[in-house]
Amino acid sequence: MKRPLLFVALVYVGGLLLADAIQPPLLILFSLAFALLVLTLAWEQARGLLVWPLLLIVAWVNLASRTVVVSPNDLRKVADREPALVTLRGSLTEPPSLRVYIQGDRESLRTLTRVCVTALRRGEEWHPAVGTVMVSTTGELPAEIFAGRAVEITGVLGPPPSPLVPGLFDYRNHLVRQGIYFQLKADATSDWRVVDAVPSGPPFTDRFLAWAQRTLALGLPESDEPLRLMWAMALGWKTALTGEVNEPFMKSGTMHIFAISGLHIALIAGILVSLLRVLRVPRVCCGLVVVPMIWFYTAATGWQSSAIRSTVMMTIIIGGWSLRRPTDLLNSLAAAAFVILLWDPQQLFQASFQLSFFVVLSIALFMPPLEKLRDRLLAGDPLLAAEVMTRWQRAWRFLLRVLSTGLVTSLAAWLGSLPLTAYYFHLFSPVTLLANLIVVPMSSLALMCNLGSLICGDWLPWATELFNHCGWFWMLGMIKLSRWATELPGAYFYVSSPSAFTFIIYYGVLIGTMSGWLGKPERRWRTTAAILLVAAFYGWQSFVTRQDVEFTLLPLHGGHAEYLDAAGKANDWLMDCGDTNSVGFVTRPFLRAKGVNHLPRLMLTHGDLKHVGGAEGLVAEFHCHDIFASSFRFRSVTYRRIFANLQRAPFHLQTLHRGDKAGPWHILHPTEADESTQADDGALVRQGEFHGAKLLLLSDLGRAGQNLLLDRSNDLRADIVVSGIPTQTEPLCDALLDAIRPRLIIIADSELPATARASERLKERLTRRDVTVLHTREAGAVTISFRLTDCEITTADHQHFNLKDLPTMRVSPQSLTSEPEE
Repeated sequence: MKRPLLFVALVYVGGLLLADAIQPPLLILFSLAFALLVLTLAWEQARGLLVWPLLLIVAWVNLASRTVVVSPNDLRKVADREPALVTLRGSLTEPPSLRVYIQGDRESLRTLTRVCVTALRRGEEWHPAVGTVMVSTTGELPAEIFAGRAVEITGVLGPPPSPLVPGLFDYRNHLVRQGIYFQLKADATSDWRVVDAVPSGPPFTDRFLAWAQRTLALGLPESDEPLRLMWAMALGWKTALTGEVNEPFMKSGTMHIFAISGLHIALIAGILVSLLRVLRVPRVCCGLVVVPMIWFYTAATGWQSSAIRSTVMMTIIIGGWSLRRPTDLLNSLAAAAFVILLWDPQQLFQASFQLSFFVVLSIALFMPPLEKLRDRLLAGDPLLAAEVMTRWQRAWRFLLRVLSTGLVTSLAAWLGSLPLTAYYFHLFSPVTLLANLIVVPMSSLALMCNLGSLICGDWLPWATELFNHCGWFWMLGMIKLSRWATELPGAYFYVSSPSAFTFIIYYGVLIGTMSGWLGKPERRWRTTAAILLVAAFYGWQSFVTRQDVEFTLLPLHGGHAEYLDAAGKANDWLMDCGDTNSVGFVTRPFLRAKGVNHLPRLMLTHGDLKHVGGAEGLVAEFHCHDIFASSFRFRSVTYRRIFANLQRAPFHLQTLHRGDKAGPWHILHPTEADESTQADDGALVRQGEFHGAKLLLLSDLGRAGQNLLLDRSNDLRADIVVSGIPTQTEPLCDALLDAIRPRLIIIADSELPATARASERLKERLTRRDVTVLHTREAGAVTISFRLTDCEITTADHQHFNLKDLPTMRVSPQSLTSEPEE
């Protein structure tokens, strides 16, 4: 077998996928694995066949044994599933990582670290506990708290939050894949207490990182953005990678240069091998020197998963080269994947692992055919000998070959990672080809300068300063180039996540085309038929869903937003957007995950900043020009400023009042003449009908506004009603409910602030109505899919309803509760 480890890795990966999908009792798996092992050892004739199912079962057992609860003191048994105030005792398993969060003009610090827990205290009693917890603390921890120290921490312990809105980053799943099922939130560094004896000092890796940061800053006038990004690129210092800094690198597809990955490890290994070979050091001795050095670099930069993967692979490659064994990139890649997944099987389900290996795999598979195509395009006169070419002709051909090799490498990596970047980051970035063609060589030069600076250190300070200035120059160039690349027309687009079927079709067509298998004459008619069949499937799918309408209710910090995805991108609506923080953390990521690059229409239904405070930034980013707002004269000074700014070109702002129609929405409230001291009473009330199902949106309509709506409207019937929480009154008074008679009530409440929570009295009143009620504080975002045949409701916490199965709310013959009189 030419590449034996490739099949080994594939079978092992298959076992991990089975383990993730099917989870039988661990005892059954162990028994099956042991029986298969005995059978394999005893039946010599069938050993060659039995070893493969044995390998699959080993992978299954490996993953299952790391996810099931075995110890009676496991945190999943000891800790409460609801957030609770506790004190944990344990030791830090990694150096604390400082993160900077920028909210508007405010900068806040938060420290993240993992703690291996040994005990848990509720009240005054300690209980033994086993597990790893992610600890988040406001502020920066003091220097005496570092990896390995035993500590006690007081805070709120609970499961990590699930995404409340579709498309947002699933932090809970991210931590679960690392074996972390709980997080502890500490309010301040004073909630930490060191409980072990004072050691001699921080670990060597911490001291090395502090020295390396000082060395890389030597001679530079101040700690500016290029210097901080040099620390991030060379040392894995994540503090510099704030959202604002990340964005241009993410959009241009160059973010990978800040992960300690194959680029870093290969460059360091290449420099060291070159130096040793110049000194005529034998291959074996080169391997014995270089391999420990790259593992030292991996340890010094914090044992990052991407660094470990790259170092394992480089160790295999250097080992084969040192022993003069024939090398095969695919076989080496498979060996590295097998070793890594044997050590930590959960890495298979992490985005960084998938991107790393798919990029290298794509380079190994797609570069040879792309290079053949390149050679045909650049082929000169075959009868023209190189000796008769002029110097400029030879230089030009050499330059073209170097540039085309970089382009071919970038193209192969881009093609291989395209569906994954769309799935995880919702980005399609054609500019990646151009940006990486320049940024990757610049990052290599910057890394060389950083390595030269660290080698010279305090021995040759003048050389250290020279290297630092050169590295700073190249980093500044990368910053400028990445930002410039994202400003090019068509540089990037946001896209929705591709389906599993799309993944299979894409990689099947790509591999078949690059390998030439699909283009062989005897297969061309079958290939053509298959492509036509796939195109027909996508066309049929588009035809069937062309009239579907999807409505999503987004819970925000004290408010809510509503997004209508109608037939045709030009008919979509966003109603309210939240304040600036809500836009940054919820509304914008949601729109990007939906593949929204241009927002056709924005409606402002309320004058409260918790509903519309982030509107100006949102309309600028998503190029929204058609804006609608209530004709009610809200008193908020900030709202009036936003309103005035949106009246200027290029925006077109139109006010709405009762009797108007905006797209599918009929405006029921307010009138032009309405006035009130409460902003809630002027909220826009909209009614729409989609495929026979009526939807009524009340925003945060107060009690006085509800009374006006009842007095003016003869027909308020709706199948679904959505209401927020008014500031001073309750939503959905009994008379209004009797007029609407919904099948489903959705209350858009939130955990914070406390005034935005649905009261127990409101919950009891709605419960006695025998109608289905959803609270976004508990259910998360609610998605309503209006189809020609049915209407399906889905929540972020995985509840599913069909509207036709929900009973209509009965009309109360008498008052069900005594509401406070207004």
